Formats: sequence, C-alpha cells, structure tokens
Amino acid sequence: MTSLSEAAVDAIIALQLTVAWAGEGRCQPARLGWWDTDLVDADGGGDFFARLMPRTAAWAALQAVREVALRADRSARGRAQSPDSLRTIYFLGAAVDEKVSSRIAFLKRAGRPPHEALALPVSLDAPFDRRELERALASSGVAVYSEDAIGRRLEGPLSDGPADLVQKLAAALIPFSPSYSFPYYAIAPAPIAQGRAPR
Repeated sequence: MTSLSEAAVDAIIALQLTVAWAGEGRCQPARLGWWDTDLVDADGGGDFFARLMPRTAAWAALQAVREVALRADRSARGRAQSPDSLRTIYFLGAAVDEKVSSRIAFLKRAGRPPHEALALPVSLDAPFDRRELERALASSGVAVYSEDAIGRRLEGPLSDGPADLVQKLAAALIPFSPSYSFPYYAIAPAPIAQGRAPR
C-alpha cells in the first residue's frame, strides 16, 4: 500500500491542502470555520508569507494551514484507544505520510505555484464557494459512514490505495458540519478512550 506514484501522492496533497484551506474560519468571508485561522488569504496570513518568502509564499501559507488541520486531526485520533489503527485524510501511516511530506518539500523547491503543480479540486485563489467544494469532494461518489464519538467512521473495506482512500475520506466530510467531522477508517477495532462526542 506504500508503493505510490508521484501522481497518487500529488492527488493526496491536493486534497489535504484543499480541505485545510476550506477549514479556515477567521478569514473574511469565513469558509467552513473548522480552525480559527486566516493563514492563506492575501488580506490575512498570506500577506505575511508574501513579505517573508515571496517566491514560495503560496506553498508556505498552505503548509501552515495544513499543519493546523493535521493537529486537529491528531487531536481527534486521540479519542481512540489505538490512534495508529485509524486512517484519516491527514494520517495514512508513517510510510505514506513521509512520502507526502517529502513531495510537498520537493514541489515547494521546484518553484511552481500550487495551482500549477497540483490538480486542485477547486481554486484556492477564488472566492469560497461551498457548493462547488461539495461537488468537488463528492466527485468520487457518496461515502457511506456511521457517526460515533470519534467522528464519521467509513464503512466497508479499505480501498486499494491511499489516494483513493483520501478521496473517500474527503467525500465523507459532506454534509459539512460546524466543526471538523473527522472522517476515518479503522484498520482494527478502535474503541473510544474518552466517550466525548465531537462537537
């Protein structure tokens, strides 16, 4: 499952960055409001990155908001007794996650902006369109899941590859909720450590 083509890794990155960007809530107008950040838009953190590192500002901003999403994801995984037994948009196992991080660093050094280097499902430079994002994330089909105290647990066997898995996990974000709904697959039984339902 860790033998990945560059195209597959790029597809994972495109979805991770898009979901992270969409989750921002401090920007004006707010997007989905899952994290209290404004790191990407030119009127917010994007301006800081443009002045600090003009050549790679777009990558730096998206990396920063991806890190916020990754931390939220890690916190949600912590509700399970065996966090490493879950697979999520931002946690695909150490080998895959390392490939993703290395590829982001490579693309950043290569100098092409994200919208040229990746097939992003929506434009991250255009005004946020909730319905457009829903259509883009649902393009791989409707995700079947059940809600529990951890998040949205996808039903059925794991898909064949990490890129397909991330597509299904992203589709399980629909319908969008006021807080990050944490879609996940369990590769082993994942009993809940703390019986708190996600807000």
